[in-house]
Amino acid sequence: MSFATLPDLVLDPMIRAALMEDLGQNGDITTRSVIPADARYTARLNARANGRVSGMQIARIAFHLVDPALKVATLVADGAACAKGQTLMTIEGSAASILSAERVALNFAGRLSGIASLTALFVAETAGTATRVTCTRKTTPGLRTVEKLAVLHGGGFNHRFSLSDAILIKDNHIAAAGGVRAVLEATKAVASHMVKVEIEVDRLDQLTEVLKVGGADVVLLDNMDTPTLREAVAMASGAVTLEASGNMVLDRIAEVAATGVDYISSGALTHSAKTLDLGLDF
Repeated sequence: MSFATLPDLVLDPMIRAALMEDLGQNGDITTRSVIPADARYTARLNARANGRVSGMQIARIAFHLVDPALKVATLVADGAACAKGQTLMTIEGSAASILSAERVALNFAGRLSGIASLTALFVAETAGTATRVTCTRKTTPGLRTVEKLAVLHGGGFNHRFSLSDAILIKDNHIAAAGGVRAVLEATKAVASHMVKVEIEVDRLDQLTEVLKVGGADVVLLDNMDTPTLREAVAMASGAVTLEASGNMVLDRIAEVAATGVDYISSGALTHSAKTLDLGLDF
């Protein structure tokens, strides 16, 4: 199944928790005080900036959890581009229900659309190459599933979801285990044939040792400058998948992709994305 969409059932608990956090023990006392219970309106969720959309499914669920009778129409799907001033969704029904769900819907949609928009900019920089852009585990606690979903909506790819998905040997593992050879030999002794092994290196002599010892499917080239990355690609000569990481800012992506690395991973996609400006208008 594609993680570009997820069943509502998977997303429901996260959205319920956000609604409970926002509504508190007494609910929306402002709306209850000033809005007639029978007031009905049609609201429009509008983009106030250009970008890439993510979180429309979540916004729809949020509105329906507050009031299943609301009529929600998604006009721009997750993963599509949007323009400033464009209406992404309409919500028709109880004004009180719409207002009570508004902030949670906007918080999710704005945050996730920001991630999708930044990812799309990164992906555009790889045009003409085979390099793929991927995120990391540097996500907001509790929101990893939807933030990684937003990366897919931006045209990127996902790294491992959790520590249990693959073996990724970092510099601290290497130091604690006694070096590259020791850590790879230990891994070969216990790793299932169904589990991929990735190892991080920050020097070419480490890459040489990895290629000699074997046992790694992927090598993460950490904080290397562009000429060194190019040399690493030549050294590996397709024997392993290569992932460039560390200081992967937008301005570097085109030149790094041109080195021939298979993947560029960047924590910035999720930890530094600016929220896309969205608003709900009556």
